[in-house]
Amino acid sequence: MHIHILGICGTFMGGLAALAREAGHTVTGCDAGVYPPMSDQLRALGIDLIEGYGADQLALKPDVFVIGNVVSRARLPDGAPKFPLMEAILDAGLPYTSGPQWLAEHVLQGRHVLAVAGTHGKTTTASMLAWILHVAGRAPGFLIGGVPLDFGVSARLGDSGYFVIEADEYDTAFFDKRSKFIHYRPRTLVLNNLEFDHADIFDDLAAIERQFHHLVRTVPAAGRIIVNDLQESLARVLAQGCWSQRRGFGGAASEFTAHGDACDFEVRQRGAPAGRVAWRLTGVHNQLNALAAIAAADHVGVPPADAARHLGQFGNVRRRMEVRGRVAVPGGVITVLDDFAHHPTAIRTTVDGLRHQLDAAGKQGERILAVFEPRSNTMKLGAMKSQLPWALEHAHLSFCHAGGLDWNAAGALAPLGARAQVAASIEQIVQQVSAAARAGDHVLCMSNGSFGGVHQLLLDALAKK
Repeated sequence: MHIHILGICGTFMGGLAALAREAGHTVTGCDAGVYPPMSDQLRALGIDLIEGYGADQLALKPDVFVIGNVVSRARLPDGAPKFPLMEAILDAGLPYTSGPQWLAEHVLQGRHVLAVAGTHGKTTTASMLAWILHVAGRAPGFLIGGVPLDFGVSARLGDSGYFVIEADEYDTAFFDKRSKFIHYRPRTLVLNNLEFDHADIFDDLAAIERQFHHLVRTVPAAGRIIVNDLQESLARVLAQGCWSQRRGFGGAASEFTAHGDACDFEVRQRGAPAGRVAWRLTGVHNQLNALAAIAAADHVGVPPADAARHLGQFGNVRRRMEVRGRVAVPGGVITVLDDFAHHPTAIRTTVDGLRHQLDAAGKQGERILAVFEPRSNTMKLGAMKSQLPWALEHAHLSFCHAGGLDWNAAGALAPLGARAQVAASIEQIVQQVSAAARAGDHVLCMSNGSFGGVHQLLLDALAKK
């Protein structure tokens, strides 16, 4: 089969392309931004990439066009279509489908799908679960919205009937407004957490809860739902109806609980010791992610003691508290880190996790400088700007890249007083941070995008300083 993917350089669609190529299909694709690293990864797999969405791509004559959710029926100011290839496909009556639908029909069909859903931690938890199954000899396939350091790739077909997938609640395509995860039909479903997000497509939390319950309806009676018992929103979802086995984690009365520091803790199942996790990861959020992964692996026969031990070897995911470099300065070192956090809750848990790590290492005097950009659609709309002071309260200083925002970032951060600064450009934020940084500081950069290469710019500026 020859498939031509529109929007191929996105994380999900790029992973789908890799899976299709590994399965022996002919894969081509296009995007408005064909650039590294995804372009390099895809070309290394023998996938031809085309810049732009020109209608002349119909001449490729694929068996089906696979449409990413970046594609729409939008028009440019002059009235011309933003995606002329999509208009040509519709005019010619050619076959097309969404990425999630193609994946369901050609990769997931007939396999035991383990899906990880939630507002936060999907990538990390799915990576943990894939790693546990891999070390346990289950040879899983996976499609993850990031790059697990242990695998070096975001997608793999695997050599077994198991497939781990990051289950995103964002909409499927311009012609299918259901959440992507509705297509996956999991037998093991992790509901990690649920908060309001994606303000560009959901009106409120209740609308997202409705989509999560649509997902719950697809799990068979012999399947299992692993749920975070600390989340009232998930309790409301399951109260609408649950027809599958249920296992809880995180709560005092849950089946799976953690006891001890987040870096070294005992796992208990029904109150009895069931394993121990000792690793480099920080934060209570990662402790909960571990419980979710252990509970999910238990459903496919991996004993919790084995799963916990395997997590001790887990290498995390790129852009999760990843050290991008260290600069020697008079009196010590300044460390620059990169993290994907962008939702206020994720920002807070990331900062708190780093603070706990430093305190546990006897480095209470070392400061955290939080550098972030409100880049997600939800943050750009300002839907959660009031939560930013709460998210950043445990950072010593905070620096916000506010270029292009339609809301007043300085006003939103005013409760932090002199501890917060706002910059209109990447250059300005680099100047602000480099002027404030001193020996022993940890500069924590948080964004769900490339952040304009701020990490290397900071390292260069600090080296000059």
